[in-house]
Amino acid sequence: MSVLSEHPTGFIFRRSGSSELTAQEQATIFAAREILARHINRNPVLSSWQAVMDYCAFSVRGEVERFHVLYLDRKNRLISDERLGVGTVDHVPVYPREVVRRALDLNASALILVHNHPSGDPEPSEADIGMTKEVEKACGVLGLTLHDHIIVGAGREVSLRGLGHL
Repeated sequence: MSVLSEHPTGFIFRRSGSSELTAQEQATIFAAREILARHINRNPVLSSWQAVMDYCAFSVRGEVERFHVLYLDRKNRLISDERLGVGTVDHVPVYPREVVRRALDLNASALILVHNHPSGDPEPSEADIGMTKEVEKACGVLGLTLHDHIIVGAGREVSLRGLGHL
């Protein structure tokens, strides 16, 4: 039997037999995430698209869907990485007004949506595309820029902008 538990890092760990992570391994993952977050916070996020993709893959991977928004300033530096929702194995609720409300609270100028597909297949669903278009419309009304929506799968990330959906 598997038991899921959420670690303070935000990662979901499956506990089943010998595949369980030790406390030391969990602490190492937590420390690595903290180091990466400090590095990203001190450096322009968009100076390297691969760094953005790596950060996204690392920060949202898990066994349930997680929805994050990277809020950026005018120079595309990270203001905050906010987890706005945790869902089930195939759905996470996203409310466009909450996405843009938080952007206004943070005085952000731009944002990147990020979520994972626990199934491992990062191809966007019609619901993913529709929600992205709703957020894009809300951003446009308020003068915010939606740079992209990245979906993280197993070993591969997909950009909705790259697919022509933005």
